[in-house]
Amino acid sequence: MLRFDQVERRYGEVFAVAGVDCSIAKGSFVALVGASGSGKSTLLKMVNTLTVPSAGQVLLDGADVTQSNPAILRRRIGYVFQGIGLFPHFSVGENIAIGPRLAGQTLAPERIAELLQLVELDPEMASRMPDQLSGGQRQRVGVARALAGDPEILLMDEPFGALDPITRDALGERVRQLHLELGLTTIMVTHDMAEALLLADRVLVMQSGEIVADETPRSLLSGAGGEIAQGLVAVPRDHAAKLAVMEARSSEGAVA
Repeated sequence: MLRFDQVERRYGEVFAVAGVDCSIAKGSFVALVGASGSGKSTLLKMVNTLTVPSAGQVLLDGADVTQSNPAILRRRIGYVFQGIGLFPHFSVGENIAIGPRLAGQTLAPERIAELLQLVELDPEMASRMPDQLSGGQRQRVGVARALAGDPEILLMDEPFGALDPITRDALGERVRQLHLELGLTTIMVTHDMAEALLLADRVLVMQSGEIVADETPRSLLSGAGGEIAQGLVAVPRDHAAKLAVMEARSSEGAVA
């Protein structure tokens, strides 16, 4: 469905993306993982032309996205921004409807209510302002906005980074459910390898603008992917091991 064909993005002499070449199948849930500055967000933004390649092509169903009608392209692609990005002076309903509105269409109140229910929010929240919502609620509205045009592809740029762990986990699970229910192709940028392993069915690890590992979560947990990928896997694995030790000590103390 989506192909990166020797894609580059340069800023002067600096390569943010350096010759990425890979394909993403329809229905995949792909996580882009890597350290800050590895090129994850830049690569993601080239899918819906928020960033244009310096060389190479991004192909959607065989067509270069830079040659596509922007309005049609962005109806096919939903985008969840890093930091939520709701318009503070628009109501929740108006924020959700902004994409169709820019395309010259009106989103019916019934459709807005349906979208709020999809992200497990009360439809009555449509009349509220963003500053009346919690961070988790605002990000759910961001997901609803991304789904308003019935997209085929859902792009998410660090969608849960500003949320507390409980809200982050719950929203991640809901996004995974929506991915399956709606038949989406989902690409998520995250620096959290545990999140990638739990939600995605394919993990692309980036370093210095290149994809250095392309593995399933199972293969990464089995030790595949190389040194950089395994360095990222080691973080949640080390946390799990430390928690297990703490739990064992706690049990021993309770017995004593």
